Amino acid sequence: MLIARDKTQLLVIDEQERLVPAMHESERVVARTGVLLQAARTLGLPVTVTEQYPQGLGPTVTPLLDLLGSREHIYAKTQFSAAAHPKVAQRLADLNRRQVVIAGVEAHVCVAQTASMLRATGFDVFLVADAVASRRSDSVALALERLRAEGVWVVNVEQVIFECLGEAGTPEFRELSKLIR
Repeated sequence: MLIARDKTQLLVIDEQERLVPAMHESERVVARTGVLLQAARTLGLPVTVTEQYPQGLGPTVTPLLDLLGSREHIYAKTQFSAAAHPKVAQRLADLNRRQVVIAGVEAHVCVAQTASMLRATGFDVFLVADAVASRRSDSVALALERLRAEGVWVVNVEQVIFECLGEAGTPEFRELSKLIR
């Protein structure tokens, strides 16, 4: 199954000030998520962001907030699964885009539970392996293994971009290809 631009939305889970620094390869996950956010803006993909208990873990990290430009679709939560949050679940459904691309932390907790729940409710879920992290790399590997078995597609940032683009030679291609060089 290919990621189709007109059927896709991006969900960024819990990349927050006091949480991200504890992640294995934290700089990578923020940078790759930043590329996804830039691509979403260029491609017109709707974006939803969650923050796990922001009173304690702080807001979304500044580099990502800067790319969002607005806090309109950022949702505070205490549930581990973002899909269990009523407003998040409603937004994802209301967008009427059955493919959900997921980035965020922690891969084996909030990301995995969200992906699993979305898959169980009929969404096609694409977990962006180079845009997820946990405190330990083995936790990421376990999450990816389990989610693959549940029918979640494991992809990377470039796959998301090129599948949504569909062709080279467009102004969007020229803009987005600069992000992955």
